[in-house]
Amino acid sequence: MTTTAAPFDATVQYRYADADGVRVFYREAGDPAAPVMLLLHGFPSSSHQFRHLIPQLATRFRVIAPDLPGFGFTEVPDERGYVYTFDALARTLGHFVDALGLERYAMYVFDYGAPTGLRLALAHPERVTGFVSQSGNAYLDGLGDSWAPIRAYWADPSPANRQVVHDAILNFEGTRWQYVHGVDDPRRVAPESYTLDAALLERPGNKDIQLDLFLDYANNLELYPAFQAFFRRTQVPTLVIWGKHDPFFIPPGAEAYRRDNPNAVVELLDTGHFALETHADYIGRRILEVLAPPAR
Repeated sequence: MTTTAAPFDATVQYRYADADGVRVFYREAGDPAAPVMLLLHGFPSSSHQFRHLIPQLATRFRVIAPDLPGFGFTEVPDERGYVYTFDALARTLGHFVDALGLERYAMYVFDYGAPTGLRLALAHPERVTGFVSQSGNAYLDGLGDSWAPIRAYWADPSPANRQVVHDAILNFEGTRWQYVHGVDDPRRVAPESYTLDAALLERPGNKDIQLDLFLDYANNLELYPAFQAFFRRTQVPTLVIWGKHDPFFIPPGAEAYRRDNPNAVVELLDTGHFALETHADYIGRRILEVLAPPAR
């Protein structure tokens, strides 16, 4: 007679954790005893972008997807005096994984999640068991022409250039464009995705937070060599999968991963920046094929 373990509850749970003086909102699903997959979102989104992916990955991983400070439903008290830089986001993320007692984890990084998560990887390389980059850039090769107004802001952070970035990006149409550009049929993109992001950007003070992060993004480029050294040194199982029509992080940035990890699996999909909106099932399947531990 054979027995089987009781099935775990795969329902997504919505939780908060106190970390670094911040009330971090996160989504969690999967067997608490399974290997951890940490999902790190990008601008201007939140863990909401993983809503279709989490149930797939939860069949083999304990999936944890936090909202970074300034995004989604994470709460930063005014008295915390939070300074919005990528160093600060990574520091809060480090406190968050410690608060949850996460000692080993694979990482899925998208957009802002890449420089944030890779800072955490540099601090604790021994914890990282696998790596997925979905438009998570770590190479100068990957910066597309759409960065032009932000590059001008880096070169001269004047009020005028700050306003140019504000007017070009921080509005409903700018948010929607990020989701639908490069998609063969925009009707494939659920409107609640960009509508939620745009609504949360309208919270008092949030646009200044985003403009501060745009300016600080230049400091991520200085860390690219350290990120690349991490890839060379660790050779962790890696899947690089993103839209070939992404206007922000272009295909050469995906291909560049093979320079430092020749075993990296690199795939370009016929979609744009938010590839999970159109290819979540495929991306989830490829993650399980490349990174998932054997079924128990």
